[in-house]
Amino acid sequence: MRRIDINCDLGESFGIYRLGQDEKIYPLITSANIACGFHAGDPQVMRTSVALALRHHVAIGAHPGTPDLLGFGRRGMELSREELETTLIYQIGALAAFAKVHGSQLSHVKPHGWLYNAAARDAEIARTIAEAVKSVSSQLVLFGLAGSQMIRAARDVDLPFAQEAFIDRAYEADGTLLKRSSAEALITDPEKAARQALSIVLEGKAEAADGTQVEIEADTLCVHGDNPNAISVLNEVRNSLLKNAVKILPFTLTEG
Repeated sequence: MRRIDINCDLGESFGIYRLGQDEKIYPLITSANIACGFHAGDPQVMRTSVALALRHHVAIGAHPGTPDLLGFGRRGMELSREELETTLIYQIGALAAFAKVHGSQLSHVKPHGWLYNAAARDAEIARTIAEAVKSVSSQLVLFGLAGSQMIRAARDVDLPFAQEAFIDRAYEADGTLLKRSSAEALITDPEKAARQALSIVLEGKAEAADGTQVEIEADTLCVHGDNPNAISVLNEVRNSLLKNAVKILPFTLTEG
């Protein structure tokens, strides 16, 4: 029987500002990528997010970004290798501390926004991320775009990894994500998202924005917590997967 993990980027509120519908999303997912304060989130939100994940038996993952609250971590940033490593270690360590306080631990790390997309293409950035994650713990699973440089880097440094595909994002013909500047980048139609999820899980492919069929091997599917239709998308995707005998379970550690 087929199985798949469903993850979501969460904990992106900050101070008095609220983003997403986290409390409604946790029951619908199996892994949470929790913002660590640099692109979104703050210490109180991080602590609350960890507690919510544990309450709903959801795997806890760090979602580190570049120090860019104003741009939500989606703007390019020039960082030295040491700066990037330090930025990642700091964020992962902070969330790990909150998990420890709650008697738990981190399961995975998924870079956010610009950093995630840059690492999909840039071997040096990908390698820096993989080595930084491994320096914190060789047991942490690195979530990265399926077939990307991030997956190759994890293999190269002998770090566990999960190949990620997207429920609510459109693809380019080369398997990368369509830039958010495109009106078609974000999928908000629940039925369209469900069709994409089923195609990826059952057939190992997705239709790119230009109609090309892109081959994708996925261990985990992502929906964004800031998607205005995240709840409807998740419900439709879950129902479609379950109707097609796909089990929705947390990712099981696989060595590269």
